[in-house]
Amino acid sequence: MKIYSIHDPEFIPYGRALEGYDTSCLLNAMNTIPLPEAGVAYEPSIPALEATCMYGQFQNNAYGGMPVQLGMCWGRNTRLNCLEYHRDSEINVGTGEFILLLAKQEEIVDGTLDTAKIKAFRVPAGTPVEVYATTLHYAPCHVNETEGFRVAVVLPRGTNTAAPGAQPKNEEDKWLTARNKWLLAHPDSSEAKQGAHIGLKGINIDIASDI
Repeated sequence: MKIYSIHDPEFIPYGRALEGYDTSCLLNAMNTIPLPEAGVAYEPSIPALEATCMYGQFQNNAYGGMPVQLGMCWGRNTRLNCLEYHRDSEINVGTGEFILLLAKQEEIVDGTLDTAKIKAFRVPAGTPVEVYATTLHYAPCHVNETEGFRVAVVLPRGTNTAAPGAQPKNEEDKWLTARNKWLLAHPDSSEAKQGAHIGLKGINIDIASDI
């Protein structure tokens, strides 16, 4: 699979790099958190990260004063498994290089997205990258298995916490698996086995041989 850079023109529909931020205080705090023994961990809000200088900058500058949460996704991963989207942009920052597997919300047809539509993008260490609300994404992929990845995740406060439990009014409502989180799962994924909407068809992409 071809892996583009977020600085390539192919990335323009999916997001953008944010300029003017010195993320070193955040990276230092992220590096104190050990990698999980296996797989991927995610916490929507981590007090040690929200205590850094970057929390206020993301809230007041990048999100225009809206209340946000600053958490992290970290571990080791090379597979797609699922795609999700929110009603707003997400900001990611990695302590090292990492790769995002992305698609566009308008590429969903009758509740399903063909994984052949997905593109891979390499994100440089320390660069804040905005992933647009209409961009489908999920867990980052590492570029070095030994080092794994640590990627900060900035979202509006409450995102990815317990789902509201509302009665579905349409098909999309059935994809809601957490607050502000709509999920399309590949049939091979553990999420699908746990009852998530099966919304990905085609190969469950694995970039292990491409990195």
